Amino acid sequence: MEIPSKYNPAEVEDKWYQYWMENKFFHSEPDEREPYTIVIPPPNVTGVLHMGHMLNNTIQDILTRRARMLGKNACWVPGTDHASIATEARVVNKLKNEGISKFDLSRDEFLGHAWEWTNKHGGIILEQLKKLGCSCDWDRTAFTMDEVRSESVIKTFVDLYDKGLIYRGVRMVNWDPAAKTALSDEEVIYKEVQSKLYYLKYQIEGSNGEFVTIATTRPETILGDTAVCVNPNDPRFTHLKGKRVLVPLINRSIPIIEDEYVDMEFGTGCLKITPSHDVNDYEIGLRFNLPSIDIFNEDGTMSEAAGMFVGEDRFAVRDKIMVDLESAGNVAKVEDYNNKVGFSERTHVPIEPKLSAQWFLKMDTLIKPATENVLNDTIQFYPPKFKNTYRHWMENIKDWCISRQLWWGHRIPVYYLTDGGFVVAESDEKALALAQAKTGNADLSMTDLHQDEDVLDTWFSSWLWPISVFDGISNPDNKEINYYYPTNDLVTGPDIIFFWVARMIIAGYEYRDLFPFKNVYFTGMVRDKQRRKMSKSLGNSPDPLDLIDTYGADGVRVGMLLCSPAGGDLMFDESLPQQGSGFVTKIWNSFRLVKGWEVDSKISQPEHSKLAISWFHEKFSQIVEQTDDHFDKFRISDALMNVYTTVRDEFSGWLLEMVKPAYQQPIDGKTYEELIDIFDEVLRFLHPFMPFVSEEVWQLLKERKQGDSITISSWPKSTGYDETLIAQFEDVKEAIAGLRTIRTKNNIPNKDQLELSIMLGDKGYAPEFNSVLVKMGNLSALNLVSEEAKLAASFLVKSTTFFVPIGGAIDVEEELKKLQVELDYTKGFLNSVMKKLSNERFVGSAPEAVVAIERAKQADAEAKIKVLEEQIAGLR
Repeated sequence: MEIPSKYNPAEVEDKWYQYWMENKFFHSEPDEREPYTIVIPPPNVTGVLHMGHMLNNTIQDILTRRARMLGKNACWVPGTDHASIATEARVVNKLKNEGISKFDLSRDEFLGHAWEWTNKHGGIILEQLKKLGCSCDWDRTAFTMDEVRSESVIKTFVDLYDKGLIYRGVRMVNWDPAAKTALSDEEVIYKEVQSKLYYLKYQIEGSNGEFVTIATTRPETILGDTAVCVNPNDPRFTHLKGKRVLVPLINRSIPIIEDEYVDMEFGTGCLKITPSHDVNDYEIGLRFNLPSIDIFNEDGTMSEAAGMFVGEDRFAVRDKIMVDLESAGNVAKVEDYNNKVGFSERTHVPIEPKLSAQWFLKMDTLIKPATENVLNDTIQFYPPKFKNTYRHWMENIKDWCISRQLWWGHRIPVYYLTDGGFVVAESDEKALALAQAKTGNADLSMTDLHQDEDVLDTWFSSWLWPISVFDGISNPDNKEINYYYPTNDLVTGPDIIFFWVARMIIAGYEYRDLFPFKNVYFTGMVRDKQRRKMSKSLGNSPDPLDLIDTYGADGVRVGMLLCSPAGGDLMFDESLPQQGSGFVTKIWNSFRLVKGWEVDSKISQPEHSKLAISWFHEKFSQIVEQTDDHFDKFRISDALMNVYTTVRDEFSGWLLEMVKPAYQQPIDGKTYEELIDIFDEVLRFLHPFMPFVSEEVWQLLKERKQGDSITISSWPKSTGYDETLIAQFEDVKEAIAGLRTIRTKNNIPNKDQLELSIMLGDKGYAPEFNSVLVKMGNLSALNLVSEEAKLAASFLVKSTTFFVPIGGAIDVEEELKKLQVELDYTKGFLNSVMKKLSNERFVGSAPEAVVAIERAKQADAEAKIKVLEEQIAGLR
């Protein structure tokens, strides 16, 4: 078999992904095995793969592949989100470029264009995830607006309405003038902006030029003012009680009212009240029964009710009205001012508080089990710090505005009658039947009903995702929902902890009386090395597919995880996938090395090879146990680092070097067969992280048959390990490193053999590993001595001294310097240990095993100091 000198990621990745798909290794059906279920956070149909998707889906794939190898029935459900606001904006823009306005089309005509766009672009990101190696059950691909999910959403709305939890009301909402729709509080991003604070004078009605001054950041809204408010405890304004003022420019007479809400220290202490365009003003308006004047159109232009600047944009009017106010003598002063302004998460324009009739979901009773079961760790957050964020939001939750003034989405199942009443139903047929019963008019037809024009918030579909992907809303007792629900793990970003995570938990308890997932792993944000968020506008976000083309999917996966602690931001640099790609090359070269050896089954196994293989089995079992513990605690990056160092150091750096036959000599058959079995196990350990290279090497390592795959092989098991043997071998490795240092410092070629003398201490040497020392050190002799060797380079392993005679070549001054540095370091180390042991609190509260380790460190350091001091004295 000719093994290529270089690994070709593109060729290998396409080949094996197709093989996995053809053999349906990722497909799951309910059976007798323990299920492992994970649902993908559905990316928007408008989306393409970005760095955040790469990180999130790499982690999900690692968890899924490992679960599959643990013998579980792994089911990773993929899908996409219809993304009402973003998708409608894309379609509107596309039509605009074609000379078509949305408002020249009927609803059905527009939806035809939206579906056409979705069908063309909606699957792009899922295809890109295949390039990353994601082992989703693609047969289960769901879409939040497909038939099953749509039926679930509508059924849920009707159910919650029937329970009295959904209501229609006029409320102050966050209005997006670009998308022309209401937004929930969670869809508003507050940013600090440089504004102006305008001090405007309002004349007191009936006075001779007497004014009150108010301060505002939004002078254009004075056209909607219906009162001026002062604090009743403010002595500056007691004389104004019961008086009225005139709104500048339009001379509307409005009352001066008193409310303790007003901050006497802010601005002038006088507050203009605009109930239609400020949340707090709206509340004051309700208390004082003030009229509300809506001065803005849906697109943020001035309405007829404004009386001035009708049809002009709100921000253009801000500049124009200040000119008019200045001319009228109503401007006292203008100051620079920094304040927080709410922006739409989707369209990035400043939102407008606006009174609007919307549909709301009552949250106060729904949230109780969802709050309790996160705080008591029934559902566990990783890292747990996000529990506080979650608790704070739940304790301050408001009713959820679930209606959106869009066409793309789930149309609200409310049907209005001509008399102003309405019915709520899952279909036209059911609505008509309800309407006929409600009115007592059996002659009513669908032409007498009109369905609500609005659609539901996108999150109203995705909050059902862990249930609806298994059709658990419409068919709550079906085989799949009973088998796969609750899911095991959710991997997501903390930025959607409110939008999605909290709401899924709420829905889980409402509709299954059970959590939707047991664990939530929060990834950090992917940033560049300057700690900036990656974005197209900054030009600092590489195209993930370009990275895969350059470094291979395995290289990118490893690169993403090398510095990605749970909940911590990932500082991405292209050196990371480059390092991952180098690791792939290391694995490939190790494989080529082993397969390049000639095997002679007649040769008996050397002692050093037997010891090396015995050591590796013990060490690998220990590492697997540690890695399983990392997985249990969702320390995914730590698990990868275990795998990385095991392959790079223990396997390639030590084991292969120890069993490698002499130049142009064959390897014995027993060692070779045992080594191939170990390589097989190492590849399985590697597979969840690096699926492609592990499959390629695994398939070539031994003879395989059609249908075999590392994907469905077993995850390595820890079967216990000999800690003493592992510790002894660490001493051997340290001795070999010492020998290599002597060769380097004294320019002794590796092919030249060395003599080694050993002066025993109480630790640091085990004679049973002599054959390994002889092989790795290329020793001609190994002797035990009772006194220090003269004219010899030396090093210590714990309290045992190793000497390599090098005759007159030894530099006594250099050797003394080296020993003094080691002595100073060891004394410093002993000092740090003694500080711990002299701390009564530490000794009294730490576990006995921990204290014992520190005492062992003390004894080792003291023994080493004694030997070093004796060596220094002997050289002087």
